[in-house]
Amino acid sequence: MSSDKPIILIVDDVPTNVQVLAEALSLDYQLKVASNGAEALDIAERDQPDLILLDIMMPGMDGFEVCRCLKANSHTQKIAVIFVTAKNTHSDEEMGLKLGAVDYVTKPFVIPVVKARIYNHIRLKKQADLLESLALIDALTHVSNRRRFDEVLASQWRMAMREQQQLSLILIEIDRFKSFNEFHGFGAGDVCLQMVAAEISKTNNRPDDLIARYSGMEFVVLMPKTSLDTALMVAERIRQRIEKSLLPSGSGDGDVSVTVSLGVACQTIFQEYYLSKMLIGAADKALKMAKQGGGNRVFSY
Repeated sequence: MSSDKPIILIVDDVPTNVQVLAEALSLDYQLKVASNGAEALDIAERDQPDLILLDIMMPGMDGFEVCRCLKANSHTQKIAVIFVTAKNTHSDEEMGLKLGAVDYVTKPFVIPVVKARIYNHIRLKKQADLLESLALIDALTHVSNRRRFDEVLASQWRMAMREQQQLSLILIEIDRFKSFNEFHGFGAGDVCLQMVAAEISKTNNRPDDLIARYSGMEFVVLMPKTSLDTALMVAERIRQRIEKSLLPSGSGDGDVSVTVSLGVACQTIFQEYYLSKMLIGAADKALKMAKQGGGNRVFSY
């Protein structure tokens, strides 16, 4: 069962140092522990901690080099780092802060002060995460926006290539939406977009899938580790659900039926020359086939 507690990674090769910090922090945070730099980098990329408490003097890769690697990796560069170390010269502190650490605490440290600093940095991280999440949400439909889709597609593409897994995509377009807007008005058009986004979200609530507004009247569902057959079943459920959902026209003419066309594509990614735009292109071709067939249908390419 997952916890809502922030995750802190403690990186130190001295067990007694880890124990002191763990005893002080375990009630308020989820703790991960690494005893060397290579292990710390692996945990940071895999578990995405909210904060890293990093010692400098360790065998092999020292803390400065670990911090350099963290900040050079796009998957870990945003993770806040606090150096907790016995190296107490001003030049060491300057080096740590220049490498991108948010704070520098020298040993022997005072636990209440360390806890207060950690609390402040976690609070700042939560505020930054909230602002970033708002920037990745479509203001009208409250699903992810195109920027978020592009980021997740790039990440899932790399993961699918690494694991040689299938990645499926459903591209969804509202049928005759321009005519709908002209006849019922742009206010009803906005409600239509909101309704379609809501119905897609209700139909497909798998935790690893991403639903996003792709363009003005298009939505997309990105489905990691999903076969073409499964994606087609999900697409058909979406089509049926939206077809059965009557939308108030807002013009006094009663409710109207809204339909969508859906294009589905799937790719097993096992070579570097495969590009994510190929998957999008295949879904777009399938969508055009669905529209050419009269709309309100699902095609795959």
